[in-house]
Amino acid sequence: MQFASVALNVAIMLAYGIPGYLFIKTKFVKEEAIPAFSKLLLYVCQPCLMIYCMQQVLCSKELFIQMLLFLALSTVLQVAAVIILHFVFLKKSDDAKYRVAKVAPVFGNVGFFGTPLLEALLPDHPEALAYASMFIISFNLLVWTIGAYFLTGDKRFVHPKKMILNPPFISLLIALPLFFTKTTLPTVLANPVMILAKFTTPLCMIIVGMRFATETPIKLFTEPTAYLSASLKLVILPILAFLCVNWLPISYTMKATMFILFCCPSANVILSLSEIAGNGQKSAANAVLLSTILCMVTIPLLLLLLQFTPQ
Repeated sequence: MQFASVALNVAIMLAYGIPGYLFIKTKFVKEEAIPAFSKLLLYVCQPCLMIYCMQQVLCSKELFIQMLLFLALSTVLQVAAVIILHFVFLKKSDDAKYRVAKVAPVFGNVGFFGTPLLEALLPDHPEALAYASMFIISFNLLVWTIGAYFLTGDKRFVHPKKMILNPPFISLLIALPLFFTKTTLPTVLANPVMILAKFTTPLCMIIVGMRFATETPIKLFTEPTAYLSASLKLVILPILAFLCVNWLPISYTMKATMFILFCCPSANVILSLSEIAGNGQKSAANAVLLSTILCMVTIPLLLLLLQFTPQ
């Protein structure tokens, strides 16, 4: 993949955050309204994104087996990463900043950021979107269980019900029957679903821009643990994931998809979990925002490694 092409795609995605930043700074939108935008993203756009991804490919036995394999691989890699980081920062678990550093590097913005990135970088591989939907499922299964536990240190904040009672999983219950029966949505439904699905990235970045406007830049760019978290999320773990999957006897599309999704910045849900716990909110916000800003440089550079992946 060409550096300039990847950098341009990432820059365009990040540029969507500018209106959100201006909305808050000019007080055109109040800070209290940010959760409403987040609910629109979570409960409307994300389900449409899941359905849209599954509609891009035709069901086949081979593809379904590959999707299950991708689900297993993504789950194993995420579980291994969060457990390793848990033991790395075990002695500092009393500090909320290091609890954030356990999970923010593992759970990335694979839906709102990763899926559109895959669509832009792998346009000739529609099956990549089906693999991404499997990663999103794995992400949601893990982030509300072991992710919540390692972040809060309290089992009370683990919500097993949220593994299945969440928009991505519920939308999967709609998408899978359509996928298995090879049913294509009629145009009158497919067009609105596509529009809302493609709106996930602009809306997600607008929300990120809003949150950035509420932060103090000096505190954001001078927080050591935020850089630690960002370096793990954007450099160390993606390279390790690349080394783990590059030798496996799987297709180039699966390898590239896994690598690209691991390169994504930290997910906004990390901040949500911190708010539930009632501590570490600033550290979580800094980790998410800084990784989102820095990914403009790291993603284009890291994706140069794909030239060493046989097609």
